[in-house]
Amino acid sequence: MTAITKKPENPTAHLTPEDVEQLGIELDAIRQDVLDDRGERDAAYIRRVVDVQRRLDLASRAVLLGSALPPLWVLGTVGLSVAKILENMEIGHNVMHGQWDWMRDPKIHSTTWEWDNASTAEGWKHAHNEIHHTYTNIVGKDNDLGYGIMRVDEDQRWVPAYLLQPVWNFINACFFEYGIAAYDLELGRNLRLPKEKRSEEFKSSVRKTLGKIRKQATKDYVVNPALAIPFGGFLPTLAANFTANLVRNVWSHSVIMCGHFPEGVETFEKRAIPEKETRGEWYLRQMLGSANISGSKAMHLMSGNLSHQIEHHLFPDLPSNRYAEVAPRVQALFEKYDLNYHSAPLPQQVYSAWHKVVRLSLPNGWLPTTTVKNLPSQTKLLWAMSTKGPKVRRAAQARLQQQARRQAAAAAA
Repeated sequence: MTAITKKPENPTAHLTPEDVEQLGIELDAIRQDVLDDRGERDAAYIRRVVDVQRRLDLASRAVLLGSALPPLWVLGTVGLSVAKILENMEIGHNVMHGQWDWMRDPKIHSTTWEWDNASTAEGWKHAHNEIHHTYTNIVGKDNDLGYGIMRVDEDQRWVPAYLLQPVWNFINACFFEYGIAAYDLELGRNLRLPKEKRSEEFKSSVRKTLGKIRKQATKDYVVNPALAIPFGGFLPTLAANFTANLVRNVWSHSVIMCGHFPEGVETFEKRAIPEKETRGEWYLRQMLGSANISGSKAMHLMSGNLSHQIEHHLFPDLPSNRYAEVAPRVQALFEKYDLNYHSAPLPQQVYSAWHKVVRLSLPNGWLPTTTVKNLPSQTKLLWAMSTKGPKVRRAAQARLQQQARRQAAAAAA
């Protein structure tokens, strides 16, 4: 099973309650060291990133006025893609976490920032800061686990609709900003309610989100292309803006997937979480429910330093430029308490996350028991599970899991 408490070997079983609380004390000390040292160099960093991003955005849009010429189209599209990624990942996401509120700069503050994204800052902060970071990877509490459209745990009952999970995930990657906006609104749950039962808060949030989408679409798909009309570049500029948004969406989706969904990242049962979770227990859950992406400084910048997802989940309000600095100290604590510090290069993490998406789109045990030799019979079994009733599905599921257990036992012998 995926949930940590249902694994044959719980990776935290060796820790005593005293160990967990001491771990919390040591992580608090790391956080306090950064808070005490935070200052002008950090402020200079974020102001420099904001300045570079805005100049790059403006320059790229200017270049796209001549996008009828292929070299200018490529140059402008690449520049605009990078600018949008920087604005969403290293600036918007982290500013709205309150990482720079200590500067008391109203231009770079969580209460005033509105990002280049379909989600409103207000809706995103509630869904992400308040819900996800509080209930990280708790099945049934953290809706970031699969965003309500994917099966993310073996304990979730498999139904044929999950076979399309890889397709939904790919579509979600391409239009990630709109998927997040719908998720922030809890659109599926609210639309299932009769109109008269939908709250005024929901209706207000929908109006704000539609207004935000209209504003973003007008900028990217009307104003910028219209400015290129005198140069014959309306359609190329339109295509460039669409491409930049697509690149930004796929990149941000990949980074998020790598930090939350690779094989080996732990999930938790709601009933196993104490009603009054201690600071140490919360820290431990963040440590095991996240994964890092190893790479260069450019990788860290373009990921919004979410390549240090473990450090971000531990210290979501610390300046993002400090995550690389504290990472060795955090990793040392993993080693001290004999825990797995999950870090790997981007291609490996992307593969692992997608492998998990595909594996869980199939019935439990189907993938590990399928070989080239038995593929025809396994496909026939999967077809029967997909087209026949629950009784056939349950019997086939039991058979698959029994085969998987025997296979695992033989491999271990």
